Amino acid sequence: MKTERIFFIVVVFIIFVILLGGVGYFFLFLGKYRLIDCIYMTVITITGVGYGEILDVSGNDSAKIFTMFLIILGMGIIAYGVTSITALFIEGELTGLIKKRKMEDKIKKLSNHYILCGGGETGRPLMVEMSKNDENIVLIEFDDDKIKKCESVIKGLLYIQGDATEEQNLIDAGIERAKGLFIALPSDKDNLYITISSRMLNSDIRIITRMTDKRFEAKLKKAGADRIISPNSIGALRMASEMIRPTAVDFLDKMLRSQKGDLRIHEIIISENSPLNGKRIMDSGLKDKYGLLVLGSKNLSDDEIKFNPPPTCTLKKGMTLIIMGEVKNIIKAKKNFKCDDGCQPIPGRA
Repeated sequence: MKTERIFFIVVVFIIFVILLGGVGYFFLFLGKYRLIDCIYMTVITITGVGYGEILDVSGNDSAKIFTMFLIILGMGIIAYGVTSITALFIEGELTGLIKKRKMEDKIKKLSNHYILCGGGETGRPLMVEMSKNDENIVLIEFDDDKIKKCESVIKGLLYIQGDATEEQNLIDAGIERAKGLFIALPSDKDNLYITISSRMLNSDIRIITRMTDKRFEAKLKKAGADRIISPNSIGALRMASEMIRPTAVDFLDKMLRSQKGDLRIHEIIISENSPLNGKRIMDSGLKDKYGLLVLGSKNLSDDEIKFNPPPTCTLKKGMTLIIMGEVKNIIKAKKNFKCDDGCQPIPGRA
């Protein structure tokens, strides 16, 4: 029996007995005593407080029988409630309920966060990487074992336990306030359905989805997915790279998996009021102050990425810089280059 249901049953029965006793005494004494006095008499009777009878039942056999009935019924319900709640404590269900409520409160306060549908073999390392980049992410997963595995690698995991294809779970995860959505379920049909639902709930959210069957690619794009990732295709490219450029692959692996450092490739979007707007790369302080290496740049007007832009390149509104450096320095740079008047990054889907 679910925790919420047990509490509901106990509370309903207690309220029922109190009302039954109060109304019963009121009619047994033909309205001689006030209803509040009758309810008070009921409460002290079923709880065994022993403050003394405020209703005189000594000469009323019906009232005596009714009082005995209330004591038996009330004590039985209280015993059931105490036993059930104690069992919940022992089994950890009550602790889990409190934890769930706190987690829901934290999720409600999030904005510009990320949501992950599916905490399996793809989703779990994805969450680890997002966590290393200091990004807030909420997991939607039905399987309790998968949630526990994610909790073992993610400290303070935020999650919604339920079916990601159900719209309410997406809403509970804050889809309307979220910045991005990862869909990593094994079923392409489920991924397609979630893509459609999510795009309807938030037209601006960036959606990255997993795909196994190539036949679903066109449908996923039409449904609103920004990027479609095929594990099979990526696996094939990785195998080829391991064969012909093993040292380069080893470098990237160590950069991503090393426990000694947090070197990452990231991006910074130049907004209109950013201190970087109008400055040359060599004057921006990205390298000297933050130790960041500019690997490439992309203008808002086109999809072309310029690799290794010259130091004299002027940074402009809407430009995206691809940078490499330590996570802590990337976070510091992005924070310091934010607009002071609360302006938002340049909109648009890549």
